[in-house]
Amino acid sequence: MTISRSRVLIVLLLSMLIRVPSLKAQSQSPIILEVDATQAPQKIIHTHMIMPVSPGPLTLYYPKWIPGEHAPDGPIVNMVGLKVKANGKIVPWRRDLLDMFTFHLDVPQGVKTLDITFDYVEPEVTSGFSAGASATDKLVVISWNQNVLYPAGRLAQDLIYKASLKLPEGWKFGTALPVESQNGNQIEFKPVSLNRLVDSPVSAGEYYRVINVTPPGEPIHHEIDIAADSEAALNMSPELQKDYTNLVAESGKLFGTRHYRDYHFLLTLSNHVAHFGLEHHESDDSRTNELALIDPQQRLNMAMLLPHEFVHSWNGKFRRPKDLSPPYYEEPMKTDMLWVYEGLTEYLGDLLTERSGLWTPDQYRENLALIAARYGSGRPGRTWRPLIDTADAAQILYFAPNQWVNWRRGVDFYDESVLIWLEVNTIINQQTHGKKSLDDFCRLFYGGPNEGPQLKTYTFQDLVNALNQIAPYDWAGFFHKRLESTSPEAPLGGIEASGWKLVFTSEEPALMRNSEEVHEEIDETYSIGLILKNDGTVEDSIVNKPAYEAGISPGMKVVTVNNRQFTPEVLRQAIRAGTTSKEPLRLLVLNDDYYKTCTIDYHGGERFPHLVREAGRPDLLDQMLKPLAAH
Repeated sequence: MTISRSRVLIVLLLSMLIRVPSLKAQSQSPIILEVDATQAPQKIIHTHMIMPVSPGPLTLYYPKWIPGEHAPDGPIVNMVGLKVKANGKIVPWRRDLLDMFTFHLDVPQGVKTLDITFDYVEPEVTSGFSAGASATDKLVVISWNQNVLYPAGRLAQDLIYKASLKLPEGWKFGTALPVESQNGNQIEFKPVSLNRLVDSPVSAGEYYRVINVTPPGEPIHHEIDIAADSEAALNMSPELQKDYTNLVAESGKLFGTRHYRDYHFLLTLSNHVAHFGLEHHESDDSRTNELALIDPQQRLNMAMLLPHEFVHSWNGKFRRPKDLSPPYYEEPMKTDMLWVYEGLTEYLGDLLTERSGLWTPDQYRENLALIAARYGSGRPGRTWRPLIDTADAAQILYFAPNQWVNWRRGVDFYDESVLIWLEVNTIINQQTHGKKSLDDFCRLFYGGPNEGPQLKTYTFQDLVNALNQIAPYDWAGFFHKRLESTSPEAPLGGIEASGWKLVFTSEEPALMRNSEEVHEEIDETYSIGLILKNDGTVEDSIVNKPAYEAGISPGMKVVTVNNRQFTPEVLRQAIRAGTTSKEPLRLLVLNDDYYKTCTIDYHGGERFPHLVREAGRPDLLDQMLKPLAAH
């Protein structure tokens, strides 16, 4: 067996070398990458590459599996106008018949470099991640993976690129990518590996502001680079700047170290780009509404965004599950550990949101109550799909529609894992008699000297071993039980062990009301089981709840409530009135082109989740929320 296995490895190595003859040439010179974004307002970006090669067959890749997006969603459909030339002559290429991200060509004899040109056309769709809309008339976000090809046969960390970027006249920019020089709107970057290039997006715009959020005494520089669609949108208040400075300070206390040279929060404010957050080692690409800094409701709605992405610099970039760390962008990722990568990040991000002052303690508890309710009675799909399968199937669930999410489930490994990691924190507290917490695990698992951006992978067993160093326990059994459960109930052990319990009352939490107003919707999940847009369109109908049983499903539209024209307030008044009336709730709904009346025999009034103190138990939650840094 040993001899046979060795022969197989030798054959594979020789095959790679024969198929990619240009390896030697590529190792001697960097690949030149010139990106022209001067037509970004017209939604088109131009790429020119000069790639050292040797004669023979060559395979080129367009990045497919995008780090942090956990899916093969590289926007190949937006790559147009591809032309390859050698010594001024066209070199024909052919797309692979099985992998649309792969191109094959033959480099002619005597050729030492290829000239490669193509365009990236910016989409209008504002859903998805970095493949969504990224340019407006006033700004652009350059994700280098959209503007690059790379040769097969080399790891991303071994390919060196010398990149440059040309912006519209007068635009400013921000990035973690080291700048070599700048001449007007032309920026030259220092040579970096492909994986570092892809990990360093650039935000730019006509309206741009850089805000220093480095705490006093902190040796590493931190800044928020804001691109917006209007000058007014850049107006961050001194109080909010202080909260973000606190965020940086609190992160240092939580992890005890940093793993970057400096850090850039790249914040894009526009109603015309995709809204999301995407993590990088030394920056994050976070995008939200244009008025998010100056409108109180929108500012509260985005409070968790930057803390979550910032935590990823430690959990997700420095420490990353081994199967989420392929050496190049065509190798598939295995996403079963996203309950750590994203779930623990969500938990820690929420803590830092509160500790920094972006949330009050009451708002933290309100959010925790909403999570506990949403992933319990609000998710009947948990009775057939365990939490681990939401991670396993992440690459399809990320792009699933919102309709029927209660029964299908979505990427629930984010929020439901908050409950699991809270329980982990309480178990550590119990097992160590209050001497240690999850903060100690963070300093152990994510610690070490700051040697700049680097990757240290881990496995499930590594995670268990680290937790056992903090507090010996059957952690493997605990996680398997929580992740594989199909119980209809959410895992509330952490909430209860921290001295609180989940209850439902008729009073709507302020955080929930704020979310409804920002998203223009009404959430009656815990009463009749409906989530509707303000125009009456049904976003979701909770399976086995009264509205579902009455025949209402997502996509329908509520037209009248008890013969009165629908408005959110009319519906809410009718639900409240039902507590003192024996008459059912009658909704006239439009289903495609047909009207029907749905009768809902419900008299329980409005129900909203809250946390209340459990008498006789210490308030561990209050202890966990206390800031670690001096503010």
